[in-house]
Amino acid sequence: MMDPLEHTSDVVVIGSGVAGLSFALAVAEQAQVTLVTKRELSNSNTVWAQGGIAAVLDPSHDTIEQHIQDTLVAGAGLCRKEAVALVVQAGPAAIGRLMAQGVSFDRGEDGQLHLTREGGHSARRVAHQADHTGVAIELALVEKVLAHPNILVLEHHQAIDLITRARFAKGTGRGVPGGKGDQILGTYALDIQRNRVVAISAAVVCLATGGAGKTYLYTTNPDVATGDGLAMAWRAGARVANMEFFQFHPTCLYHPQAKNFLISEALRGEGGILRNGRGEAFMPRYDPRKDLAPRDIVARAIDTELKASGEDCVFLDMTHLPAAFLEEHFPTIHARCMELGIDMRRQPIPVVPGAHYQCGGVQVNRDAETNIFGLLAIGEVSCTGLHGANRLASNSLLEAVVYAERAATTALKVLAERGGADQLRVPQWDTGQAGDPDEQVVVSQSWDEIRRLMWNYVGIVRSNRRLLRAQRRLQLIETEVREDYWRFLLTPDLIELRNITTVAQLIVTSALQRRESRGLHWSIDYPELDDEQGQRDTVLQR
Repeated sequence: MMDPLEHTSDVVVIGSGVAGLSFALAVAEQAQVTLVTKRELSNSNTVWAQGGIAAVLDPSHDTIEQHIQDTLVAGAGLCRKEAVALVVQAGPAAIGRLMAQGVSFDRGEDGQLHLTREGGHSARRVAHQADHTGVAIELALVEKVLAHPNILVLEHHQAIDLITRARFAKGTGRGVPGGKGDQILGTYALDIQRNRVVAISAAVVCLATGGAGKTYLYTTNPDVATGDGLAMAWRAGARVANMEFFQFHPTCLYHPQAKNFLISEALRGEGGILRNGRGEAFMPRYDPRKDLAPRDIVARAIDTELKASGEDCVFLDMTHLPAAFLEEHFPTIHARCMELGIDMRRQPIPVVPGAHYQCGGVQVNRDAETNIFGLLAIGEVSCTGLHGANRLASNSLLEAVVYAERAATTALKVLAERGGADQLRVPQWDTGQAGDPDEQVVVSQSWDEIRRLMWNYVGIVRSNRRLLRAQRRLQLIETEVREDYWRFLLTPDLIELRNITTVAQLIVTSALQRRESRGLHWSIDYPELDDEQGQRDTVLQR
């Protein structure tokens, strides 16, 4: 009988958003899959996606070429063109797969998909279900996953570290072309409810852990977004790219009782106007596309307005639109605002920018492979080249679905070559001399300090002086966290603190290496584009 502290699976997927769920369903047709998630199965960044998923779904008013061009423009010269073409061309079929899985999107009176438009898009191409598209997708896929006989779901299991051959076995193993020759053997995960660490052997591990918005003080992300997959991949030796490009959503609800509530870009797509405290529509001063400019431009414009005025927020004005239209198309936002005493039908919504999306991540090729054989990455944790220096709105859900399918094909090829995980046995977790944590206040203090210094020093507008100050303090915190990691038994908070410390350092290191202003990275020391040096990825490897 297998020891309860050990588990073997053909494939492990870490994360339960649209990327992880889609991948699990695709692979499970031919292999045994274990899905590891640190909260409940439906607790992911996906459920917070309000706007929708972009694809060319109305050929009479839109083209593949237009969607490609919009993505390239938003990406500010750093997109990988082949990745953009791959995702955009696969878009309509990806929407079809979601609908086949039970996802329903809003339709107009004519029965056709109702498409909305968001900033940076030249046409209406965003399929949605009201303003809670992510919830609709997540719940449909969760139902399918729970019913699948080949998928084992481990809820409340927090991945700690990846296990590779270079770490635990002799020999170099084999790698993908251009790689270092290392290969994945599995992962360690903390069983939170039983307070024990489980060793999971697998021939393939797919990271689908989402982003790292909780690295910043103000974010639209849920509490689970602590950069776990990225930090684990980095420690294992995977390449990480373009971490300086962290997207700040321009419109996060500003209210003391509202935590991380996003005001969807679709409101501006339907005619919303940003106004400062004096009631002025300020976006025409910053970009000819006004309120439909890409997110990086809008976020910087708001940041500039707030710094100039000293005010705490700006306002998104929807009052010129019909009340019935707002209630029908944005029911979630309308209801939440009403709970807080804000009637968007009659008064502007107070908003501020918030950390929203990690455009960089674990570097992968067109088949979702990292430089570690058998380790795949999909969704926000990955860097495919689609987003470049700035993500085009609603391209992320599309990327997750498209690359989940490609990663599933890759996983089955790896399984065919490695013969499954039956012959793999990774060592059990060794707690050594670790004892119970004595002061949880130390963890919470370090967490708060990281998030505040990242917001103040590594935010929307940066300088070398602030980046270097952040780097020095992060190095000290990293030393303290490393000591606590080996001294104490693991807790979820300590694991997450270790991860956001790593992610914060990667963001700062990448930002210091990019000596220009491009897309989401804006430096007062290097305000110009450097097309000779700048159109290259910032790649880091441990």
